[in-house]
Amino acid sequence: MAVEPSAPVAASAAPLVRFEQVHKTYDERNWVVNNLDLDIVQGEFLSLLGPSGSGKTTTLMMLAGFDSPDRGCILMDGQDISRLPAYKRDMGVVFQSYALFPHMSVAENVAFPLSLRKVPTAERRQRVSEALALARLEGFESRRPAQLSGGQQQRVALARALVYRPRMLLMDEPLGALDKALREHMQLELKAIHRQLGITFVYVTHDQEEAMTMSDRVAVFHDGKIAQIDRPQAIYSRPSTRFVANFLGETNLLEGTLTQREGASARIRLEEDGSLHEVACADAQLGTGDLAALAIRPENVRLARPGEPALRATVTDSIFHGAHCILRMHLARGGALTMKFNPGHLGRPLPIPGEVVDLALPAEHALILR
Repeated sequence: MAVEPSAPVAASAAPLVRFEQVHKTYDERNWVVNNLDLDIVQGEFLSLLGPSGSGKTTTLMMLAGFDSPDRGCILMDGQDISRLPAYKRDMGVVFQSYALFPHMSVAENVAFPLSLRKVPTAERRQRVSEALALARLEGFESRRPAQLSGGQQQRVALARALVYRPRMLLMDEPLGALDKALREHMQLELKAIHRQLGITFVYVTHDQEEAMTMSDRVAVFHDGKIAQIDRPQAIYSRPSTRFVANFLGETNLLEGTLTQREGASARIRLEEDGSLHEVACADAQLGTGDLAALAIRPENVRLARPGEPALRATVTDSIFHGAHCILRMHLARGGALTMKFNPGHLGRPLPIPGEVVDLALPAEHALILR
């Protein structure tokens, strides 16, 4: 798995928001958020990614001011905002449910935050017009939410969150209720709006593709902690743990034992066939004799060339998807392995179930994980 550089936006700018040793519990026994340290940089698109119960939504709610840490603090511009009311934080929030007022028109829904802030009528109309144009809702001003599609309602919620020009926009699974095609379209729309406005976006999702499509950085949550945070490409190509490797895409994990360790690389002997492989090692604490796994993405596995060191496998499923094919295979000792490839690049007929193939595991695309 090739190494990617760290995100430049995180390395070059001072944080707008900082979580310092933040803890949160709801039952006094288990930490929903456990000793969280997180910097959010001005102008970035940061996604909080993880399974249900991992702490990502609780983190967003504490940032928004709808919840408070039990320990630690949240700083914005160096000032502690942990107990600051939500309406004083200058943050727009968009939820999956949209939370639109059904008795109000689109324009009235969008204008509502300005009405609360006593913005003069002329300025209010101008800002509503600008927000509706940004969300591509011109001509919908007089409609009610019930007269809109799900995607249009999502745009109204977005326009309402942006109309008072907040410093940050927080979103909690805002596209979860949309169908696949509309969700993918809205991902691109959100990314374009972020580029246009230049404000900080913090986005909660459990959808790996969604996070990778839109984000400058992704924070992968696991058991109330950040397992890894970096650019999407870096996390995908160089995951730091098995959890991250499996959660962000599909990964082959071949068990083995380290036989040698030198700096950032190590040699691992695979249990399947006793073969030795020298590749990069993600865990600095792994040493000779430790149990570990060789991790490699399915798209980086290939058929071995004649005379090349190879791992022998038997095809169990051969699946044609048009633009790509997937081979599901089992190894000599029962381990599973998946290969994904472009059928036009194979140079031979598609392997069929029961066929024995020799596989190459390129060292530059592999990684050793604990």
